[in-house]
Amino acid sequence: MKIPPLLQIGNVLLTGEIITEQFCCDLSVCHGACCVEGDAGAPVTLDEIGEIEQSLDTVWSQLSASSQAVIDRQGVAYTDPDGDLVTSIVGGKDCVFTAPLHLPDESNPDGIDVVGCAFESAYRAGRCSFCKPISCALYPIREKQFSDGSVGLNYNRWAICEAGRQKGKQLQLPLYKFLKAPLIRRFGEAWYQELCDIATQLT
Repeated sequence: MKIPPLLQIGNVLLTGEIITEQFCCDLSVCHGACCVEGDAGAPVTLDEIGEIEQSLDTVWSQLSASSQAVIDRQGVAYTDPDGDLVTSIVGGKDCVFTAPLHLPDESNPDGIDVVGCAFESAYRAGRCSFCKPISCALYPIREKQFSDGSVGLNYNRWAICEAGRQKGKQLQLPLYKFLKAPLIRRFGEAWYQELCDIATQLT
C-alpha cells in the first residue's frame, strides 16, 4: 500500500517519511556533530528553560569555559532571528550544553572524541531529572507549532546525519521506531501506538 505524503493522528500532522525512512544515530562516525554544527541553538520551550536553569548547577563543571562565559553573559537561551527560543551557542554554532561523552569501549574502539548533551549524561547517571530539550531528543524529526494549536512533524535530512541513515538501513530500523521513547515523551503512549498501528497497516 502506498504511504501518503501526509498523515494525521489527533492534532498532529506528520510526513510519511517518518514511517518510511530508516535511521539510527551512529556516534562513532558523526561524533555528535548535531551538537556543534548549525547556525542556531536547539529550540526550547519556556518550561524547558526553567528546567535547564534549575538543573544548571548539576552540569556546570562539565561545560567548557567558553560555554560558561556565554551563559553568564546572555543566559541559557536566546531568541533567534526567526523569533524562536533556542539554547545559547558558542562561536555561532556549538550548543553551550555540549560536553564530552564517554562511550563503552566496544562502541568506540578507536577512542575518538565524541560529544553530546551534558544534561543527558547527567540524567542517565541519575544526577539530574531533566534529560534534554525535546527538540534534541526528537531529531531528525523537526516539530512546528501552528496557530490553530496543531503540530507538524517532518523528517529533516541533514548531510551530517548520513551515517545515521546508513546504520538505519543496515538495521532496517524505521525512524519512528528509533525515536519511540522521545515520541512517547512528547505525545504519549496512546498516540504512539496509533502511529505504530497505522504504520503496520501501510507497510
